[in-house]
Amino acid sequence: MIATAKRIQQVEEYYFSRKLAEVRTLDTPELRVINLGIGSPDLAPSPETIEALSASAKDHANHGYQNYKGIPQLRQAIAGFYSSTYSVSLHPETEILPLMGSKEGIMHISMAFVNEGDEVLIPNPGYPTYSSVSNLVGAKLVPYEMKEELNWGIDIEALQKKDLSKVKVMWVNFPHMPTGRIASREELKVLVDLARKNNFLLVNDNPYSLILNDNPQSILSIEGAGDVTLELNSLSKSHNMAGWRIGWVAGKKELIEAVLKVKSNMDSGMFLGLQHAAVVALQSGQEWFQNQNKIYRARQAAAAAILELLGCSFAQKQSGLFMWAKAPDAVADVEKWIDEILYRTKVFITPGFIFGHAGQRFVRISLCATEEKLKEALSRIKDYKAQIENRK
Repeated sequence: MIATAKRIQQVEEYYFSRKLAEVRTLDTPELRVINLGIGSPDLAPSPETIEALSASAKDHANHGYQNYKGIPQLRQAIAGFYSSTYSVSLHPETEILPLMGSKEGIMHISMAFVNEGDEVLIPNPGYPTYSSVSNLVGAKLVPYEMKEELNWGIDIEALQKKDLSKVKVMWVNFPHMPTGRIASREELKVLVDLARKNNFLLVNDNPYSLILNDNPQSILSIEGAGDVTLELNSLSKSHNMAGWRIGWVAGKKELIEAVLKVKSNMDSGMFLGLQHAAVVALQSGQEWFQNQNKIYRARQAAAAAILELLGCSFAQKQSGLFMWAKAPDAVADVEKWIDEILYRTKVFITPGFIFGHAGQRFVRISLCATEEKLKEALSRIKDYKAQIENRK
């Protein structure tokens, strides 16, 4: 057996990669699994976006290697999006770097700035990729608490008391996944000031800002953010283009150049047809997003009904593509409870432990399923609960 590299010894296979393989074994033509686990939008991009991709793909000249920085029109469209959405001015040539999805940006940023042994601040609960990528580059993980009693805000006082002299990067994610928490401008300003004081890079992962959120904001709009802050964003969630893998990182010229050094050695540029389509998607009007959110609000209500039936407690106002809820006290082991629901009803709900130990008593339902599927899941779980009651 060929020995694997030491860097992967602390990294496990991504939970959803492993779990969804198990879930697929339960799928039968007679009773399909209802997957309420992952945040992969089931809705389509705008018709104009699809038409732009098709038209570009038909041009034989558009299938070659592309510039690592993307075409100027794409960077200009991203700059226009930031101006109209967040009132942030970005220079298209120097302050925007298109990515093949923002997930690759997490790796590129880590490789560009984090040395082995550097400390990295990771949200708990939070997106697991922050931890896995930090492990891959040999960083020391320093979790910081998102506290239920603070409505899933960051315990800033605890952070300010820590020795942050060895911290190189702090990952933040607002609107927050999995809790749906929106940070105030005051909270973001405190984080920017903390990064400036301790000379570390603050990175906001911002793919959910347009989903069930009336006031989208960018951390780049905060005074003093420029020298210490990068922001990741993408079309995956907001524009229903997860499989297209189109994202970007934005920030100060010198920071972007560091990321480009890594990226340019790892890919050969984004397919031109995707870039042309992204330009069109970024020009979507408010009406398009309002229609999207109307659908998600109806789904959110249907997901809330499932959580109420299960006896979970949750905040009514949550942003993003998920509902985050606390399991009933009577449930001793949330993971086993979720598995029992899966095997008895063929409804898959995500256990919160995968987002960090602060999520151990929690579950997450994705809104990336139709309202009809959510209602069918509710019906199956009602039958399941009725069977349990009948056995008593």
